[in-house]
Amino acid sequence: MSHTPHELNEEFPDKVEAMHALKEANAHFAKLFDEYHTINRAIHRAETDIEPTDDMHMGEMRKQRMMLKDQIAAALRDA
Repeated sequence: MSHTPHELNEEFPDKVEAMHALKEANAHFAKLFDEYHTINRAIHRAETDIEPTDDMHMGEMRKQRMMLKDQIAAALRDA
């Protein structure tokens, strides 16, 4: 188990400025960004046993985070 938070600025270090600009200009991107942050924090809390969860729920949260990250990556690529 990782225990490393997957912050977007660490996942896309060369796109920090682009993410900030997209958050300001694109409501859909801002929503994806916020949803990613929310699910990422929940996963990190579960991994560090602050808010433990079962394996099935953890798997679903990780799938959701991956889906959001893919959508964010696509938006950054298209920008």
